[in-house]
Amino acid sequence: MKALLLHIKNFLQSAGFRKYARRFGFFVAGCVVLVLILAGSLSFYFNRNKTEIIAKINTKINENINGEFHVGDFQYKFLVGFPNFTLALKDVELKDKQWKTHQHTLLKAREIEARLNIWSLLQNEINIHKILINDADIYVYKAENGYSNANIFKPKKKKAPEEKSDTETTIDQVDLNDVHFILDNRLGHKLFDFDIASLKTEVDYDGSDWQTDVFLDTQIKSLAFNTKHGSFAKEKNLKGTFNVSYSSEKEKIDVVTRNLKIGKDAFDITAFFNLAQGNALFGINIGTTILWQNASNVLSANISSKLNRFNLSKPIDVNCDIRGDFNAEGDPKIVVQAIIKDNELSIPDGQIKNCNFKGIFTNNFKPKEGFNDANSAIILTRFVGEYENIPLAIPQLSINNLEKPVATGNVSSDFEVERLNEISNDKWIQFTSGHAKANLKFQFDIVDLYITKPRFIGKIDVDNASFHYIPKDIQAVNTNIHLDFTEKALLIKQIAYKHKKSTVFIEGKIDNFLNLYYDAPERMVVNWKIYCPNIDLKQFLGVLATSQKKKTAAKTTKRTTISNHLRTVIDKCLVVIDIKADKINYNKLTATNTTATIQMVDSKLVIKNGSLQTSGGSITFNSEVQPSGKNFAFSADAQVNRVDIASFLRSFNNFGVTSFNPNNIKGKLSSQANVTGLINSNGGLITNSMHGNLTFNVKQGALLEFEPIVKIGKFAFPFRDVRNITFSDLSGNLKLRGEQVDVNDFTISSSVLNLDAEGIYSFGRGTNLALTIPLRNSKNDINLATQAERDAVRERGLVLHLTAVDDEGKMKIKWGKKGK
Repeated sequence: MKALLLHIKNFLQSAGFRKYARRFGFFVAGCVVLVLILAGSLSFYFNRNKTEIIAKINTKINENINGEFHVGDFQYKFLVGFPNFTLALKDVELKDKQWKTHQHTLLKAREIEARLNIWSLLQNEINIHKILINDADIYVYKAENGYSNANIFKPKKKKAPEEKSDTETTIDQVDLNDVHFILDNRLGHKLFDFDIASLKTEVDYDGSDWQTDVFLDTQIKSLAFNTKHGSFAKEKNLKGTFNVSYSSEKEKIDVVTRNLKIGKDAFDITAFFNLAQGNALFGINIGTTILWQNASNVLSANISSKLNRFNLSKPIDVNCDIRGDFNAEGDPKIVVQAIIKDNELSIPDGQIKNCNFKGIFTNNFKPKEGFNDANSAIILTRFVGEYENIPLAIPQLSINNLEKPVATGNVSSDFEVERLNEISNDKWIQFTSGHAKANLKFQFDIVDLYITKPRFIGKIDVDNASFHYIPKDIQAVNTNIHLDFTEKALLIKQIAYKHKKSTVFIEGKIDNFLNLYYDAPERMVVNWKIYCPNIDLKQFLGVLATSQKKKTAAKTTKRTTISNHLRTVIDKCLVVIDIKADKINYNKLTATNTTATIQMVDSKLVIKNGSLQTSGGSITFNSEVQPSGKNFAFSADAQVNRVDIASFLRSFNNFGVTSFNPNNIKGKLSSQANVTGLINSNGGLITNSMHGNLTFNVKQGALLEFEPIVKIGKFAFPFRDVRNITFSDLSGNLKLRGEQVDVNDFTISSSVLNLDAEGIYSFGRGTNLALTIPLRNSKNDINLATQAERDAVRERGLVLHLTAVDDEGKMKIKWGKKGK
């Protein structure tokens, strides 16, 4: 290595090397001197022939335009672009002949450099090989009538091949720096506005055809294919290289670019533009992998304003195809396709996780109805995902008419019902077990991009569901529900419901369900058919109580969700129940073979055509029950037929009467009542709340160990059996007035004595009853053949007139008639 370095050193210091180095230096210096001489000669030539050169350039330009060309000054740039001749045009303006009408200057440039071929110039030919435009404004204007200021250029006459020469003017290179370019097409409502920092291109000609690579660095101010809808890629930086080619035969420009940067994202673009007279068709195809928000922000405002309400967390593969006519009004045809895999979709109504689908957007859903929002559609295919933890599968979903969007499709789902708990934000229902399957054809409106009024046709099956319906404190276990949505009605089949001691089997129908559910829930009639092997009637009261309390506490929300809308419908709809029960329990009352029609309106329970068997007899009734503060107000119209009076009174806690208990009386009671009153939250009758009319009679009756009669009998009837009194007649006509009862007619015909009473009986203070008691022994009156005969002997003999009055809360018997 040292030997090699020593050899090189000796060579560089040798006389031969110095000789050749000196000659090479003279050669370089000669070339520099020659260049300076040539440049000086060109400068001398320009200064000497400036007027002639300017005249040739003006002539050349004016030969090719229909307008006005103005140059402020010319300048030769010494050595710039050598060996070409570089001419700088200062303060250049180019206007068409109608400039005064529209006031848009086609070209206004601070400086334009034209590099001319020196040999062509010496032969009196202008051959421009490169144009540099610096600090300029270019405004291409097209009026509503089709006129364009770009038509300033005269069409070239086509020459035969033999007439063409190599000396024809061509421009091989074009550079733009700091150029503001606007294409304003008022006819087609299009506006393209670019701030071009740099554009560089070098053209290769093949006869009349050419191709070039164009480097472009610009900011997009507007790329509006329809100015009514806004710009694509507005305020985005665009940077990249375009491969551009022109075919003279097809009169078409083709453009291809790869990894074009728009903002921070890369795009692959293929495009074409027709230039033939009367044919301004174009097509642009864009492919990229991009985040949803970034893609949305590249689109025009009418599209991005909608898409920005959605989001996908991971990048997606997108292809956008734009085709149109620069001379046509309105939007071009736009088709966007996207592939989404293992992504998370955010929508105004929530989030859909683990979603996969193919999405298509088109603004020409029906080919003959134009390119507009009303004819736009979004189509999703092979959609799968989880909405609020509920798995969804949608083979195809179409959202048509983006002015008034309507979505249609089919959805299926198969899941454990506990997942429904995540849908209810206000936690009004909680599921603990069960399995659900759904297969539905759906349609819903989209208002402000929120799902509204979803309509379904299909089936939902829920098996073995257990839930807690919190507003009414209902807890159900092992409930089966089968719903069949049809166009005319909702059919509710095979609901098996168990709650505490109650078992209920339900079928139902809601006519015109799809319309009334959203537009008039108060007009919705839910028809139920219920069969109950065993039910506790108090549960109905519990439902009413909780519903009323929840209703007053309910808070309004800014937006009606599916969950809280369902709650509203449940509260407002009319429920009609045809019920049949083998066994009903109400406090101590046990009824069998019960039938009734029950209506639930808001918080009111209306019972019609009720019929039941209890206490050895039957009862028919109509009734209404509704919450009243902490209690329940009821009204009833009932007929009691031959029930065991002791058992019946025991079932209703003796109606609050404390002066005797059901063990004191027996017999078959028949009664007719038309009363109102209050029931407490435990289902107990509030005695002093009752108002109305009551008539009754007891057959085969007996009064056993009734203390007031026993007390009287000790001194009044010492030889009669007052502890075991049988009745041939026990009847009454009462008017209930809360705490007091007007006894209009109370008749006892018994084995011990007869008794008639009238006046006031009070559950509290104020009793004042007039008692008429014949002292004759009535034991044998039962043997008389007719009632007339019994009435004739009823008051023979000595008759006692007594009063039963209130004495400090106790009943006291006095002599005398009422009021004396």
